[in-house]
Amino acid sequence: MPAELAVQVARLEAEAWPGGSPGHDPALAPRAMLLVDADGAVAASLALLFKEIPLAGRTYRAAGLSAVVTRASLRGRGIGGRLVAAARAALAVEPGLDLALFSCDRPLVPFYEAAGFEPLPATVLVGGTPQEPLATDAPGFDKTVMAAFFSDTPERDRAAFTGVRVPLYPGSVDRLW
Repeated sequence: MPAELAVQVARLEAEAWPGGSPGHDPALAPRAMLLVDADGAVAASLALLFKEIPLAGRTYRAAGLSAVVTRASLRGRGIGGRLVAAARAALAVEPGLDLALFSCDRPLVPFYEAAGFEPLPATVLVGGTPQEPLATDAPGFDKTVMAAFFSDTPERDRAAFTGVRVPLYPGSVDRLW
């Protein structure tokens, strides 16, 4: 990403999550998606993160959405929703990708559903590391796990990821994506 856009994304993220650490773990093969206005200003951004997840006797190639943010002055206009829908569309054609999986605050479920993701009832993502886990059902969290399935066996995969604790373990930088 060009440096001037990276600076804008970092500013948007710092406004949305003061005190957060910028950037993503390179081990998760991060990719940025941006909506840029005609003046070259970043209107919205998100990161796609990738890793393999062992679950139910197989290994799934998964992607997650992270750091979804829209410029404060543009919120409520559908810009973030357009970007999230574009991210889902891009992931749907990603070679070898089985699913997209991430958590969001419960009030944001309709936003992500409108972009084509579905909630997974009673599913918990366990992030962090095995030594220092961070689960979406930790005290004080009000998270919902969202997903989209892209494999040739989406019903089977949905069943495998519903109502279980998923060992995401993205590391200590992107503790939950």
